[in-house]
Amino acid sequence: MARRSLLWAEQRQSRALFFAPVHMIMEAVDDPAFLARLNAADMVNPDGMPVVWALRALGEKRAQRVYGPDTTMAMLAAAENSGVPVGFYGGNQAVLDALLAVVRARHPKLNIAFYESPPFRALTPEEDLAVVNRIATSGARLLFVGLGCPKQENWVIEHRGRIPAVMLAVGAAFDFIAGSKPQAPRWMMRSGLEWVFRLATEPRRLAMRYLKHNPRFVFMLLRQLLAGTG
Repeated sequence: MARRSLLWAEQRQSRALFFAPVHMIMEAVDDPAFLARLNAADMVNPDGMPVVWALRALGEKRAQRVYGPDTTMAMLAAAENSGVPVGFYGGNQAVLDALLAVVRARHPKLNIAFYESPPFRALTPEEDLAVVNRIATSGARLLFVGLGCPKQENWVIEHRGRIPAVMLAVGAAFDFIAGSKPQAPRWMMRSGLEWVFRLATEPRRLAMRYLKHNPRFVFMLLRQLLAGTG
């Protein structure tokens, strides 16, 4: 993935890369328009062990997790080594400032060409055009987008072809790298229990998401396996 993404970036191609946990998949189940956007992406990576296990059960035996925060740091290291300019779009200003401090400390030679924290509200067409122009003229070739699912995926697809950069919708990676939210221990990630940790740390925000999506994901997977449609 990293090699292909860097090649696209060096060629100034406009690409859309996503990282799909259960939440994103179930959002696509519930919203045909969002499903079409996911299917239009240049790359959708399984992010979360339940998704990996589901793919393996359906015949993709080599499926491996591609964790958004880890991939972000790996891509930043690769960009530093290859001289590819990067940008960040998303998060509130405090999170973005903390993220930039961490990234600059770890990658002092990285060319950070662009960074911006957009307002929470929808942008006007004029504001959106101004953002597109700022990103395009900055020279950023890898753009990390952290607006939350499904907003960030919709934004990336809507701007593919308008921004000459590989756009990676990395979600909570901004918060995790900045240290504004804790990450689950690695053993919980490997065991498919990351959602338990996140629910414990953000119960009010995430309770309904997990109660709504997780049981249905399991049910739909079992139904697909029993029907032999894998």
